[in-house]
Amino acid sequence: MKIYEFKGFPNPYRVRVALAEKGLMDKVEFVQVNVPAGEHKRPEFLAKNPAGAVPVLELEDGTTIAECTAITEYLDHLIGESVLTGTTPKERAVIHMAQRCTEANFLDAVATYFHHATPGLGPDIEGYQNREWGEKQRERAIATMHSLNETLAKQPYIAGDRFSVADITAMAGFVFAGFAKIEMPESATHLKAWHERVKARSSAQA
Repeated sequence: MKIYEFKGFPNPYRVRVALAEKGLMDKVEFVQVNVPAGEHKRPEFLAKNPAGAVPVLELEDGTTIAECTAITEYLDHLIGESVLTGTTPKERAVIHMAQRCTEANFLDAVATYFHHATPGLGPDIEGYQNREWGEKQRERAIATMHSLNETLAKQPYIAGDRFSVADITAMAGFVFAGFAKIEMPESATHLKAWHERVKARSSAQA
């Protein structure tokens, strides 16, 4: 398998954590795509992912899979128990719901702020920007951190009693928040404790 990525970016980080959690890091060849230099817009990469986004998983038969959630779903079912996306119908639904809410309201909101209300990756990459929309998404991200704090006051992980893809998405959200200089609210003590706990996982260093 190959993973096309730009190491250090939040979404490739999500896939690296998933790979590490499943013990698959040594089964993958990482291919770097220089996004700041515009390599993700070149025809040879767009042939793999027309959306022009990293990461992309390429299988040995040439199949390409984009989108972090789809890649994680594949990896989670490749070997062993599906520990990241759930096993029972109820567990899978709860994790999917938590992951999507975290992605849309936190990770994507931070990304929108970064790309619209800051210089982002520069004018050659960013193109159209709407600062007002970006600032509203910053507010949304902060509100979501408060909501996650309330959730984590009741349970150890975002989707329940065990680490899942929802936690990986939130971890990547904090990676992006670091880029964008959005700080965790001081009052979010449960969220802070969760963050320290998940950062200590060996997969977080992947």
